[in-house]
Amino acid sequence: MILSVVTTTDARAKAEALARGAVEARAAACGQIVGPVTSVYHWKGAIETTEEWQVVLKTTEARYPDLEAYLLAAHDYETPEIVATQAARVGAAYARWVEQETAAPPPTGP
Repeated sequence: MILSVVTTTDARAKAEALARGAVEARAAACGQIVGPVTSVYHWKGAIETTEEWQVVLKTTEARYPDLEAYLLAAHDYETPEIVATQAARVGAAYARWVEQETAAPPPTGP
């Protein structure tokens, strides 16, 4: 099963770092950065309006726990948005690619 996982951050460079780190760790097959977007939300008793960048990551159900753990460790927000949505339909070739790219790399060495 393929998931789209969304998080947000307050700078494009941070969004790129989150996407790159997730892909390098093979917790996600790819990451797309969208923004800036305007977010309006309650935080610590006030309504905030912030410019943010969305990071949309593609992964598998099996790799989601690793992706969530990575985002929680790498993100600088106290409570980062991490929302996963199951894809209702996915092209077969794209699904295979996501599965291949999120598989653990083969062991190296003797």
